[in-house]
Amino acid sequence: MSLPRFSKDLRTDQSLRHSVRDGVAYSVMAGAGEHYLSAYALFLKATTAQISWLAAFPSLIGSFAQLFSAWLASRLGRRKGIILFGVALQTLMWLPIIWLPYFFPAHAVATLIVCVTLYFAGGHLAAPVWNSLMGDLVPERRRGRFFARRTWLMSMMHFLALVGAGLLLHGFETTQRVRLGFMLLFTLAALARLYSATQLARMHDPGRVPAPIDWPALPGLWQRMRGSDCARFSFFFAAMQFAVAIASPLFVVYMLRDLGFSYLQYMMSTALAVLAQVGSLRMWGRLGDIFGNRVILRVTGSVIPVFPLLWLVSPNFAYVAVLQMFGGVFWAGFSLSATNYLYDSVAPERRAAYSAVHNVFASLAVFAGALLGGFLSLVVPESFTLFGSTWRWTSSLWGVLVVSSLARGIVALSLAPTLREVREVRRLTAVGLMWRVARFNALAELIFGMLAFTRRRLRSSGPA
Repeated sequence: MSLPRFSKDLRTDQSLRHSVRDGVAYSVMAGAGEHYLSAYALFLKATTAQISWLAAFPSLIGSFAQLFSAWLASRLGRRKGIILFGVALQTLMWLPIIWLPYFFPAHAVATLIVCVTLYFAGGHLAAPVWNSLMGDLVPERRRGRFFARRTWLMSMMHFLALVGAGLLLHGFETTQRVRLGFMLLFTLAALARLYSATQLARMHDPGRVPAPIDWPALPGLWQRMRGSDCARFSFFFAAMQFAVAIASPLFVVYMLRDLGFSYLQYMMSTALAVLAQVGSLRMWGRLGDIFGNRVILRVTGSVIPVFPLLWLVSPNFAYVAVLQMFGGVFWAGFSLSATNYLYDSVAPERRAAYSAVHNVFASLAVFAGALLGGFLSLVVPESFTLFGSTWRWTSSLWGVLVVSSLARGIVALSLAPTLREVREVRRLTAVGLMWRVARFNALAELIFGMLAFTRRRLRSSGPA
């Protein structure tokens, strides 16, 4: 894979190249394996509540894994070994996931939840120290563009893996051999993560000793949090994660069970969202570098609450596909700006500790949100009376979508305005940002990015 030069320092540049290859391999695992875990659970006859647990429990255990990771890094003074251990655990967990229908048929769903929990625990164990390592390796002035390029390549590979996996499942679905299709997908996911581990092992660790986690004293905690950019951002991000998690684990249930989508339609609707993310990442990266991440977080955080309500408008596949594309654009901006805001607002020596605490809050929020969503899916009535008229939900999950939308709106209105820009950037209003986004052509940007990448490949493969 031909890549541009990321740093003047040769060792740093090589490490960042390995990081990009790691990200591409990770995306194959995520697109072909991780993304289809909920569909796999449905294939194994999981209930709606069990689908929520599949999202909730990995987040809970993962939050403690991140705390342990930050503590261990501060004690050992090294980061790469912790990262590799977490990645190895993820790789190994694919083996029981592949074979559980044969060895644990009576308890397949429960066993899947346990295996997926351990799988995500490995990822969460590696995450804080990986964030710390990347924060040291990536030059600050190129951070937005580097992560935009890396995320672009990851999203593109995620898209290709997602599409290929969906086509494979569709083929096996037509021959009534879906189980074999899942086994092949998860085997590919395990091999991709194994290659990812080899790339991570070749990265250079600058050797900065991560600072230990300093637990804050309770007296005056609220006053200190109100004045801390880091704390305000973590609180906002965790609250949004809670609101999103109320509904997000259940979208696969809504599409495959309630809307009756085939695996092919499910893949296509999801792939379009990924494609929109790929096409918009370069735009968000440039806007973040020039105008800062705060304005992007505020604008995208204000649009995200609308999307669950838009799912209620029509069950038509074409409508859902268009909705997924719009959602992909704004979720790309939110995710990229959140990552970069985290890097910008924390001192380098404290990134591992703060990243762990930040991700713990987010993971606990996902756990609580997913549990609430599962509970609501069981208790929300399928019909209700308002002003003498009886209204009936088309799907039992509609009530969950409404609650998630309201929760997202409350977070956006109450917490997003508290964020402050932590870098010296050019000023841009929310209206100005929306105007720039409205003029953006995701398809043209995607084609431009592919042509630019192809041109670099051709140059690098030419005669010396």
